[in-house]
Formats: sequence, C-alpha cells, structure tokens
Amino acid sequence: MSTRTLIRGGLVITAAEETHADVLIEDGRIAALAAHGTGVAAAWTADRVIDATGRYVIPGGVDAHTHMELPFGGTFASDTFETGTRAAAWGGTTTIVDFAVQARGHALREGLDAWYAKADGQCAIDYAFHMILSDVNESSLKEMDLLVEEGITSFKLFMAYPGVFYSDDGQVLRAMQRSAHNGGLIMMHAENGIAIDVLVEQALARGETDPRYHGEVRKVLLEAEATHRAIQLARVAGAPLYVVHVSAEEAVAELAAARDKGLPVFGETCPQYLFLSTDNLAEPDFHGAKYVCSTPLRPKEHQAALWRGLRTNDLQVVSTDHCPFCFVGQKELGRGDFSKIPNGLPGVENRMDLLHQAVIDGHISRRRWIEIACAAPARMFGLYPKKGTIAPGADADVVIYDPGAEQTLSAETHHMNVDYSAYEGKRVTGQVHTVLSRGELVIDGRKFTGRAGHGVYTPRATSQYLN
Repeated sequence: MSTRTLIRGGLVITAAEETHADVLIEDGRIAALAAHGTGVAAAWTADRVIDATGRYVIPGGVDAHTHMELPFGGTFASDTFETGTRAAAWGGTTTIVDFAVQARGHALREGLDAWYAKADGQCAIDYAFHMILSDVNESSLKEMDLLVEEGITSFKLFMAYPGVFYSDDGQVLRAMQRSAHNGGLIMMHAENGIAIDVLVEQALARGETDPRYHGEVRKVLLEAEATHRAIQLARVAGAPLYVVHVSAEEAVAELAAARDKGLPVFGETCPQYLFLSTDNLAEPDFHGAKYVCSTPLRPKEHQAALWRGLRTNDLQVVSTDHCPFCFVGQKELGRGDFSKIPNGLPGVENRMDLLHQAVIDGHISRRRWIEIACAAPARMFGLYPKKGTIAPGADADVVIYDPGAEQTLSAETHHMNVDYSAYEGKRVTGQVHTVLSRGELVIDGRKFTGRAGHGVYTPRATSQYLN
C-alpha cells in the first residue's frame, strides 16, 4: 500500500541550504519539496500531515562510529543493537555504522557474520558495518577485496592496544596498500600503544592507579606522533586515511598540515572531546572511571582547536564512538588499576542535541551542524544521498527538531542501556520532537513508536570524498 506523509510549515535545513519548505514523502522516500504557501505545496494531499511550524526539518543523523555489544576488557558494551538503536532514534540519529570485529586467528568473514547475526532483526533504525582488522595477513588482505564488493568499504586498524587489536607499521602499510587498490578507506586509531604500555606500567608501579592517570599516560604527543606516522604510511601506500576520535590540538595540526598538501586525509572528533575534559577524569570516589575512553579526554584548552578544526574542515565528521559500560559492575573492574577500566562512553543519544547547543553557543552554523552530523558522514562512508540529506529520492529519514525546547541531560531520562550519563545535569536548548525512518514514525511527538527489526542493513559504496 502506498502511503504519503506531508511535513508542513518547517524550516528545512541541509548542509547546503535552509528553506521554508513543505516536504512530501511517498513510499519511504522524499518525493518532493516545495516552498510554503505555493500552489504546488497547497495542492498536495497525504494520509498523514505533520505540522512542523516553528521547528526545523533536518535529515536523520548518521553516526559513523558506534560499538554495540562490543567485547572489551572481559565484558561487553552494555547497549545491544536493540537498545542502542532505539536510543539513537530518540536522539535524532537514523543510521549507525557499527564495527564488526575480526578475532585474532580468524577470518574477516567469521567476524562479519557474527555481527550480521547480532544486529539482524534487532535494530530500530538502519545500520551498516565497518570491519575491524585485528590480524593482517595474506588471507585477511584478500578478504578485504571481497568485503568492499559486498558493501563493507572501510576497515579500522589500531596503533594502540598491543595484544588485542594492535597492528605494527608493516601490517598497517600492507592494509593501506590493499585499500589503495580496492577503493576501501582505512580508519585509524592513532595512538602509540607500545609507548603507552610502558607509561602505564610505570604509573602503576608508582601507585598511580586512579582513573585520572588513564589520561596522563596516554600522552597528547603519542596521539600526534601516531597520527603523523599514519599519514606518512598512507602517503607511501597512496591510500586515503580517516583518523578516528581525534582529541588533541597537536593531532589536528598533523591532519591540517596533510590536508594543506592536498592529501586525502580526513578526521573525526566526538562530543566528549568537545564538551568534557580531564576535569571529569579527576572526579573523586572513582567517578572519573565513567569518563575513561581512548583516545582520552584532554585538558579543556584543546577544545578550541577541535572547534576550529570543525569550522575550517580539517575535521569533517562528529561521531560518538558510543561504547557504553555501566559504572556499577563494569567500570568498577578497574578499581585499584586504571588500566582495567573498560574504555568507552555512552553518547549515541546526545550527539545531535550537543551539536545544536554548539550552534547556539556560536561554535558552528546550523548548516555546519547538519554537515558534520548527517551529510559528511554519509558521504565519507558511501551512503549519500540515500542518507544525510533531504532531497527527492533520498530515504525519508527525517527529524522534526524543536530548537527552543530546553532539556537537562540525565541518566534518569535517557534511553541508553547504561547507568550514568557522561553529561549528567547539562542543560541544552533544542530537542528531537518527531523522527521518521524511511517514512515510518519511530518517535512521534516524544513517544517511541518504532520497533526492533524496522532498521535494515544498508550496504555502502566507497567513500564519496574520493570519487
């Protein structure tokens, strides 16, 4: 049965423009836009009319970095694909790109199939996968080609976590050479893990066991050095590079220098680095453990450089790196030894609102908000213009956003399956009112009307910044 939805009276904001327009949705896609009050819009009829007067009509967010059900440090991220995608929808995100994990000694295919199985029938919104490469060898390099053909067009490597995900420079180079050949995009966790492990051992030997030392041993210079090294290896391989969760001024400078040379080097940051700092890691009574993630939170003075990088396009994307662990029973595994605290923060529900607050605070424009949260991640990972914009032919992933609503972020009211909020008590202006995913109401006037299994797996093209 054909269904038509009409969104009337809102301000449509995309990365490219802002227009007072009505939006017609048919069979799960955007059918047309027309200026308010024109004969065209007035003539439209629909089964369902949504009044967006006084509100923004924006594309659903694309969060290109989440970790649902990720095994880490002897436990699992606390959000399942069901709870995590429901929370994402509440926060105005309608597509996630999660990370399938290759286990050491196993095939990429085995890891990918395990993630397909975890997500199948569980998601409230659409989803795609990147592949974590933890074991670079002849066999896994060949498999990369097959995955690109299947729509898994990005591969994450780690210069950190020796013994778990770590790849040495030779392995990194080989994977980059392969991606230069098959069109895939290498995503890099850029921290010098070998050096960090020495500093961790030394700190613990001195009795420095509190969460704040997690930030102190993971030095800014070791992020900058690894970022620099990743860029040079990518240049040698003739491959594009996307550096994940950039947290420090010095790392931004490395990306900016590469981009000034015209290199296909890209960077992502996350809300935690824009809004939180080492002050949070130092919270008393072990509460700093809530903020342990890698790369770590930095001193506040780094925030200005990150905002500047987002304005100058030296950083293109804001993702969450959503990887929640409950304080009770999970983060507490690291009492007496900060290196045993599971690394990760909850945030998939908060990203769009925090970035809207950044618009109000004057850090970014409204269109840049949509660019870094919707359009750029969709383009970066081969989902545009199906996702990330409001235009005829695009999926009808649409958020009706109330720019004047005030809310206080809190674990009491959030929908993520985690017992604390990284932004507890923070007041923000702006709130998601209604969300459509492929034309279906998922959030209807602040009520969840979606369901597990509505979200479908979405294969991706290669990065549209490289075509």
